[in-house]
Amino acid sequence: MDEKSRTTYRVGEAAAASAPPLQSFDIFPTRIWQARLDGLQPHFAEWTSWVLSARAASPAPAGRTNRSGWNSREMDVLERPVWAPLRQAIHSACAAALGEMGRSGQAFELQSWINLHDRGGFNFLHLHERALLSGSFYLKVPAGSGALAFRDPRPGVIHGKLKGSVPNGHADIQLAPSPGLLVLFPCWMEHYVEPHESDEPRICVAFNANE
Repeated sequence: MDEKSRTTYRVGEAAAASAPPLQSFDIFPTRIWQARLDGLQPHFAEWTSWVLSARAASPAPAGRTNRSGWNSREMDVLERPVWAPLRQAIHSACAAALGEMGRSGQAFELQSWINLHDRGGFNFLHLHERALLSGSFYLKVPAGSGALAFRDPRPGVIHGKLKGSVPNGHADIQLAPSPGLLVLFPCWMEHYVEPHESDEPRICVAFNANE
């Protein structure tokens, strides 16, 4: 097209006023769930003590995606008797979410481990493969705790010009943790944990619901 014959439209100009009525549709939605488990607060001190004792007994972190902190090598933490109230709550929450996903009555087992961050600790970008559902329960969250961040799962959106939380834009979603918060999300949702900025540890129980 000849540059002289090209018409440039800007949003808000008179040309936009003649636009036909638009009906919008949000497609490919991604659902996560949150719940407050504040009724379990009487157990928090005992669970925190359990985590710190487990770290002292086996101080070498398992690694995986955790950096500058500690995570348990054991992947069945919630099977310990002391964690029974939390295990029951998480199992019930996962069953309800799976029901919304069309998997009512689905049999599953919980794989679970501890993630602890010292100052500067974080988890790099990752996902949990082949699970029905993934999640985190936040046990100890001092001021300055790193946020849980979800990466936009649409692979092509990063190539667009629009950035930020706008329709068809690209932005990571930060979720601020707090003690007693339970979060469930699809296993394929890429996520990471931002750096921890406190001298007190940030502690969460991570888990997968697996067939």
